[in-house]
This record gives sequence, C-alpha cells and structure tokens, in this order.
Amino acid sequence: MVVLSKEYGYVVLTGVASMLMVGHLAVKVGKARKKYNVKYPQMYSDNPETGNIFNCIQRAHQNTVEFYPAFLFCLAVGGVHSPRLTSALGAVWIVGREVYAYGYSSGDPAKRWWGMFGNVALMGMMVSTACFGRTLLGWTGPRMNPFSTGC
Repeated sequence: MVVLSKEYGYVVLTGVASMLMVGHLAVKVGKARKKYNVKYPQMYSDNPETGNIFNCIQRAHQNTVEFYPAFLFCLAVGGVHSPRLTSALGAVWIVGREVYAYGYSSGDPAKRWWGMFGNVALMGMMVSTACFGRTLLGWTGPRMNPFSTGC
C-alpha cells in the first residue's frame, strides 16, 4: 500500500485548479466559435476579417492541451517526491497559461510570450520529476533540487 504525505493534498488541489483553467480556455473557444461563426468540426477560421482573432483564441487552448499530459505526469509523479515544490511550480504554470492565453487571444500572437514564464515552471517540474526517478533508482551525484532531500 502506498501512503501519500498529507502535503500531497496540495498536488491534488493544483490538479483541480488546472482542470478549471483548461475548462476556462475551452469555454473561451466555444464563445469565440459563436461570435466569429466558426462551425464544428472546423478547427480554424479562414475568414479574412475575424479569422486571426478566432485562430489565436483556439491556438491558445490547443497549445495548452498539447502540454497538459506532460504537466499532469510531472504533477502526479513529481508531487509524490516533492509536493510543495511541484504544487508551487504547477500553480505558476497555470497562471502562465492564463497569461499566455490572454495575450494570444488579443489577436497579436507576439503577446503570447507574456505567459512564457509558465514554461520555465514546467521545466522545473520536469527536473524535479527526473530527480525523483534518479532517487528511486539509487543513483548518486550532485544534488539538483535544493528543496528536496533526494536530488
């Protein structure tokens, strides 16, 4: 039987927050579909007047969904080893995705860079998760994570 620390609750709540964020972005795409008259199953608009704005809103959501499996893996697995660090980085990723979507949804793709700090947080989650794997295997070497005893 696996026993999770009480602090793993932070990981669970971060996961719930991430689902709300992905849902929020999906609602924005749904509203944009109505506003810009983009019918299913068409993924993108070819309307020369409003297509760019819809496409930017859609891409912000799609890009988030593309990164979501890696985020969830790192959150769930890395959170076992270092729940507070992983949850904090996860919260930064969630805020970063909202800022990314806000900037991208303006219709100016260059503004999506405002939220790229979330990708730095995701890289931190990846390193923390890799450290957990290294610890499980008993590999030794320099510590990479100052917030954890294992890596």
